[in-house]
Amino acid sequence: MATTYVLDGGRIRTLEDFWRVMGEAVNGPGGYFGRGLDSFGDCLAGGFGTPDDGDFTVEWRDHARSRQALGHEETARRLESRLARCHPTQRPSVAGQLADARAGRGPTVFDWLVEVFEDAAPGVLRLR
Repeated sequence: MATTYVLDGGRIRTLEDFWRVMGEAVNGPGGYFGRGLDSFGDCLAGGFGTPDDGDFTVEWRDHARSRQALGHEETARRLESRLARCHPTQRPSVAGQLADARAGRGPTVFDWLVEVFEDAAPGVLRLR
């Protein structure tokens, strides 16, 4: 029988909120489940609280609220942080992404997360 983890989209207003809500859904209060896109993908791929056989689903309830909260404004905030600490060779690319986010263009934090779900654990995400 597949395990279902439920995310309350009403509690997700920032990327940090997503890490917390996802960690608690899988591993209980204070639970860790990745706090970066790469580590999140690793966690989704098995272990770290999810069944090793991949027999689980993540039901993201009220995802429309999360999609709005994790939109271009939050994306710009995250990219500003990334720009401040990235390798100098990556700055032009990150600066371009930041300019797009500020203009309301390009993928958002919500899109990044959905892409990680699709890449690391295809078919587990259910947007409700």
